[in-house]
Amino acid sequence: MIISRPKPDLRELENIARRTRLHCVEMANIGRCSHIGSSLSVIEILISLYASILKVDPKIPEDPTRDRLIISKGHASAAVYAVLAEFGFFPVDWLKTYYQNGSQLSGHVSHKIPGVEASTGSLGHGLPIAAGMAYSCKLDNSKVRVFGILSDGECDEGSNWEAALFAGHHRLDNLTVIIDYNKIQALGRTDEVLSLEPFKSKWEDFGWNVKEIDGHSFPAILKTLEELPFEIGKPSCLIAHTIKGKGVSFMENDLLWHYRTPQGKEFEDACLELGKKI
Repeated sequence: MIISRPKPDLRELENIARRTRLHCVEMANIGRCSHIGSSLSVIEILISLYASILKVDPKIPEDPTRDRLIISKGHASAAVYAVLAEFGFFPVDWLKTYYQNGSQLSGHVSHKIPGVEASTGSLGHGLPIAAGMAYSCKLDNSKVRVFGILSDGECDEGSNWEAALFAGHHRLDNLTVIIDYNKIQALGRTDEVLSLEPFKSKWEDFGWNVKEIDGHSFPAILKTLEELPFEIGKPSCLIAHTIKGKGVSFMENDLLWHYRTPQGKEFEDACLELGKKI
């Protein structure tokens, strides 16, 4: 049985966020890999879930009564692994092996890692998985809740809207989707590649109750998620407005850092900004 945890204070959460961002920068540097901008934008969302919202126990990661979290934006694996390590799902030392040959920590999240429910990376798959899980829980009269984290760019995928329609039709109020709306995807800004607006009303038209928040504000995230479900009989959608590359000044809102890896002086400058002496 999962025991509820005491709520951490704001300063503690901010310290975890700083450490997590530093982990991500160091992991991207070691692995010489991409997606650092995508990882940095979702950190407060992940930390809020594991610190206070999700009913999970890192000592019993497969407890059948646990809440499920599906990370559809699987390319943000550095952030996911760093947060899982910070909350005790596996040793922090594992992070040093990220993206290395033979490492357990692959470039997209893997279900072989404690705390990861599903391997993802092909965008548009996470919400269908989460909706299916939530529907199964409803059929079983289970109190398990299902959460999904989506990127904004993957909302170009039709599979998401099929799943959204399914969830609304079946009144899956045990399902919550959080969208990391950083407004930059692989090759450009979302409003240039394929505009999502009016984003909120689209989800509402598919039968969801939708709220919008600052995705980097711990108080806003926690207060909003503590109100779940937003409406009985409807799935909940939280549009979290975020900044790509958040926390490193020269990465913020810069498309370059979707694929660029921090090396040399850029790596040193990023570490300095995050409080590490080089």
